[in-house]
Amino acid sequence: MTRSRWAALGMAVLLAFYLAVVVLYAVRLITDPLPIVQAMGWALVVLPLLGVWALAVELRFGFRAEAITKRYLSEHGPAVTEEFDEAASRVREHPEQWTAWYLLALAYDAERDRRRARWALREAITRSRAQAPRL
Repeated sequence: MTRSRWAALGMAVLLAFYLAVVVLYAVRLITDPLPIVQAMGWALVVLPLLGVWALAVELRFGFRAEAITKRYLSEHGPAVTEEFDEAASRVREHPEQWTAWYLLALAYDAERDRRRARWALREAITRSRAQAPRL
């Protein structure tokens, strides 16, 4: 298991512990006779659920990014970070190819532009899933 997976697992365990404590406290607040205290209890239920959703989205992205990297390596060998202009022109020429988007993500990552790297990787994942053979 990789270091990143251990970190993600640790965060998930901490989140589960946090949710258990918060839900127990929220139940105590919801059963209080004062409406304002009850509203605070319901907020304690809703807000952590948003955190769980955000964690689930990020974990799904991480697993899909890992899967697409394995697929790229199995089909093309070790990935060499291309020059950014070359990777961008490849996407312009072949926007339907997931490999072009994957290489653009690597180029953005090499430029330390994490936001655009994640965007390009999401595009690669979407196109890869559309082009993946159906079993």
